[in-house]
Amino acid sequence: MAKTVSPFSFRDFRFYWVTRFTTTIAQNAMVVVIGWQVYDIARRTMTPKEAAFQLGMVGVAQFVPLALLTLITGWTADRIDRRWIARIVLFAEALCAAWLALLGWHDTTTLPAIYVVAVLLGICRAFANPAIGALAPNLVPAAVLPTAIAASAIAWQVGAIGGPALGGYLYAARHWLPYTVSAVLFLIAATSMMFIRPIPKTTLDRKANPWRQMIDGLHYVRHNRVVLGAISLDLFAVLLGGATAMLPIYARDILKVGSEGLGHLRAAPAVGSAAMALYFSIKPLRHNVGVKMLFAVALFGACTVGFGLSRWVPLSLACLAVLGACDMLSVYVRQSLIQIWTPNDMRGRVGAVSTLFISGSNELGEAESGFLAALIGAVPAVVLGGFGAIGVTIIWARLFPELVQARTFDPPKTLENIPGQEMAK
Repeated sequence: MAKTVSPFSFRDFRFYWVTRFTTTIAQNAMVVVIGWQVYDIARRTMTPKEAAFQLGMVGVAQFVPLALLTLITGWTADRIDRRWIARIVLFAEALCAAWLALLGWHDTTTLPAIYVVAVLLGICRAFANPAIGALAPNLVPAAVLPTAIAASAIAWQVGAIGGPALGGYLYAARHWLPYTVSAVLFLIAATSMMFIRPIPKTTLDRKANPWRQMIDGLHYVRHNRVVLGAISLDLFAVLLGGATAMLPIYARDILKVGSEGLGHLRAAPAVGSAAMALYFSIKPLRHNVGVKMLFAVALFGACTVGFGLSRWVPLSLACLAVLGACDMLSVYVRQSLIQIWTPNDMRGRVGAVSTLFISGSNELGEAESGFLAALIGAVPAVVLGGFGAIGVTIIWARLFPELVQARTFDPPKTLENIPGQEMAK
């Protein structure tokens, strides 16, 4: 009976969903505009390859603080009320957006200013992602969690569709508009989080060594090969196949569609992702989850190659849409495995490790793509990255047979039987 229950029948989940939705729109609107501004400002005085390098530096600026803070943020999410962490960070992101809006209003936006905001956003994400991600299992019963993850993914993907397009169109109207709207959306997200009622406290030992507790998250992921395989597969596949980092270059110099077209290109993967998430919210995936995730990642790589070679905008959009659908299937399986196979007292720390891997795949993927494009050009960088993602999938299928053997999301009968669970005690 529980399998038919909608996660939206739970009050706190509804507010959580609104938070996810508005935050995603704001973040994606800012991402597309920041990428465009960096490349556009750099191209005024630099060659395309030098500008591509500057684009890659945005990813580095966001990733470094997250990497340095991972152990602290995960432990914080298991030690402090996760709702308050999310509230504070969302207000901080609103301030970052407001700052860029003010610079745009006065037409004083510079590359150093954007890099500073990128670092601040990286810090905010380092604290927000483990806390917000660990909240979902506390808001719905375990039986409803896979459907709740799909519904949450819809919020993320619909926001990822609207955010880039919104950012592109608003930027074309006024350079400060997308940041202003993003600031308002972050405030709405923080307000929604205020309405979520208290959640059960973790039983994390307050007297234990904090540093040891931080390290336990890494140990848990290392010993739980299902979780490790799922997280690391995403890291290396997206790290190599991150075509989205090159979209400003494709929009400006290759497909020649401008900032409005860049919004469409950024939104295309989210269209495919949202369609896949909607399908899973209606018909949750139940069988052969590991094999299907591996196949989706391989197809992700193939679509990356197709996009890299395309010079026809409709084909480019189609490749990006299928790429997004494949990524959504991978995310759905990975998040379900992590949330269901991880005990509540470890979810913050495991979520922080997962965030590090995901950010490594996204931000470092952007940096890798930008630096590689600076060396060999954007098209070869994207195509080689796609083939790299396919190769990673083949290697991971052999390195982690546990993924191939993962037939369902169901963990062992008790979490104590999961490898690495002793770390949580």
